[in-house]
Amino acid sequence: MADNAKNTTTTVIPTLRYQDAPAALEWLCEAFGFEKHLVVPGENGTIAHAQLVFGNGMIMLGSAGDREFDKLQKPPAALGNIASQSPYIILEDADKHYARAVAAGAEIVMDIKDEDHGGRGYSCRDPEGHLWNFGSYDPWGTA
Repeated sequence: MADNAKNTTTTVIPTLRYQDAPAALEWLCEAFGFEKHLVVPGENGTIAHAQLVFGNGMIMLGSAGDREFDKLQKPPAALGNIASQSPYIILEDADKHYARAVAAGAEIVMDIKDEDHGGRGYSCRDPEGHLWNFGSYDPWGTA
């Protein structure tokens, strides 16, 4: 760990597993506005590894399976539809993004609202139950 972690250049990239990663990849692009950066097909129509970008952020995803890492991370359906972590994605227009997600069928679990700590945001689930948070609150400085 760096002596002063605040002054290091580090990127945190959430990783997710999906039962139907090809469908999830397309849905995430349509509903949330991610763009494909890299997609590595796997066997039998699976995704071995994919990278999706949103602005200067990225997520990585792949098909759930029997590999070593898959024993450590499961899709929410394998855990009683409970998510143990969820990405927060900063965006400029939370209302516009909310409308896009709703139109694509995202399950809204916390409706869009102004937050006490600043900004405006909402929380939703994707078709496989992963929890996502989107908002205009920017913890680095601006709301």
